[in-house]
Amino acid sequence: MRMASHKNKETFPIRTVSALTGINPVTLRTWERRYHLIEPIRTPKGHRLYTKEQIEMLHKVVSLLDSGIAISRINFDLIATEREVSHNNEFWARLINRMVLAVTKYDESRLENTYNEALALYPIETVTKSLLMPMLTKLGDRWANGEGTVAEEHFFGVYLRNKLGARFHHRKRHETGPALITACMPGEKHEAGILLFALSAYDHGYRCIMLGTEMPLTELPAAVAQSGANAIVLSTSFQSDPDVLRAEVSELCSEVNVPVFIGGLTSVAYAEIIRQAGGIPLGIDIDESFGHIKTELNKSPH
Repeated sequence: MRMASHKNKETFPIRTVSALTGINPVTLRTWERRYHLIEPIRTPKGHRLYTKEQIEMLHKVVSLLDSGIAISRINFDLIATEREVSHNNEFWARLINRMVLAVTKYDESRLENTYNEALALYPIETVTKSLLMPMLTKLGDRWANGEGTVAEEHFFGVYLRNKLGARFHHRKRHETGPALITACMPGEKHEAGILLFALSAYDHGYRCIMLGTEMPLTELPAAVAQSGANAIVLSTSFQSDPDVLRAEVSELCSEVNVPVFIGGLTSVAYAEIIRQAGGIPLGIDIDESFGHIKTELNKSPH
């Protein structure tokens, strides 16, 4: 039920807001009183009315709660200004720099605080895309340029693996969606990228058969046959020898009847070589990857 506009803003009663957001009216009143979350408009009789912007904010709060963030940790003022912050690259750059500093100091507490600050404002998908993926790239660049150490990369890798492990435990399960074999290319010791991809894949309705790091490609045709997988997704971030990459991908593609996707920095540097070998480069944007995967699977008779 819609109510008359208030100062040119359309408003809705609490029972409608409850139906739209799934939040019990008692809970809404408690959040208002205890956390000063959203100050509704009051009618002369004292009834609460909410604007569309406030309802949108409540949807974001529900999303944060669903991702495991406690209501007491959510920064409501930051959520209210999310549109402004989301276009401010300085915000993400500040968090990335803080996390890099924490890694160089092997300071897990600072890592945790920074990660939680982002999660208190943004849904996990945004944090993954705007914080974790750039963080992995920056650490890789530091190592390649001699500024960082392998120990730093491993420290962050273990931290991230522990965080992702908890998310895997609570992930939505899909029993009937397309199955993807996910693994790291031979020589790739860093699995954070493929783990982040797999988590996002679950959200997109896929099932993942995760095979971990340094997977021998010669084992994958049998894995496809035994599992009935619909595609293979490989991750590689180091700069491979292009001739070796071409030979390995070509041999794999000739032995399987499903699409072979390759993501990570190597898929950007050697995209054309991957295509010539029969593979499909995905790049480093996880969200865009699923568009390519969906298109190819729609073509595939498998």
